Amino acid sequence: MNQPVIGVIGGSGLYEIEGLTDVQDVSLDTPFGAPSDSYITGQLGGAKMVFLPRHGRGHRLLPSEVNYRANIFGMKTLGVEQIISVSAVGSMKEEIVPGHIVIPDQFFDRTQGKRASTFFGSGVVGHVQFADPICGMLADILAGSAREVGATVHQGGTYLCIEGPNFSTRAESTIYRSWGVDIIGMTNVPEARLAREAEICYGTVALATDYDCWHDGHDDVSVEAVIAIIQQNVATARRIIQEASERIIEQRQQRNCACAEALKYAIMTDKALIPETTQQALQPIIGKYLES
Repeated sequence: MNQPVIGVIGGSGLYEIEGLTDVQDVSLDTPFGAPSDSYITGQLGGAKMVFLPRHGRGHRLLPSEVNYRANIFGMKTLGVEQIISVSAVGSMKEEIVPGHIVIPDQFFDRTQGKRASTFFGSGVVGHVQFADPICGMLADILAGSAREVGATVHQGGTYLCIEGPNFSTRAESTIYRSWGVDIIGMTNVPEARLAREAEICYGTVALATDYDCWHDGHDDVSVEAVIAIIQQNVATARRIIQEASERIIEQRQQRNCACAEALKYAIMTDKALIPETTQQALQPIIGKYLES
């Protein structure tokens, strides 16, 4: 049985993974430019782990400056099959208390078109199904792992992704709540879209840090408040990753979700018409579907 390769993309507050052995720093260039930072690879139990700090070490990149295509392409190149995204979010519902964990199953994209959101183009057209953007199998693993380590978990819900970097106005926050969304963040789109195109399972461990600015009984969201909650929750996030990796190892032979063949019927372009340069650039993504 092949060793599973698990990717972790760390958000605000999670810049490294503890417990890794055989640690290496891997710098990659991609057809889409440089990733946020070098990848940290190592062994965590029986799994190979590939870690990337989404905003770069030292938190240097705005949400809109993150090179999402390069980040996911690099994960694919390194053999990653599952990505655990760790993300700080605001709570849009009373019952999601700061400090709780949310495992969302839907996204609502309110970014402003500034982020490249597909690997396709340059002579190849693909349309990938994205009705269910989170891998259900991975979400179950993450939720079960979070419960196992003692976290209060909300499984399911909609993650509203805004452009940032500013937090919402009070009017925006009130309107977003009227839409029925559960949490609000700035990074998981287009990250999840690109993971699906790369046929990588994607799941989010969302750390609720605040009530945005809609809650009359709580202070408005601030960096100080976010950092305080993150510092409390980072240790929990690390334990969730450890537990999840063990469960992924146990279920390694059962990766039969739709994510694994997301491109099977997605490519519309006649293979003979796809430019050679595009075929070479996208080899890790579409190569197996171009074979005669």
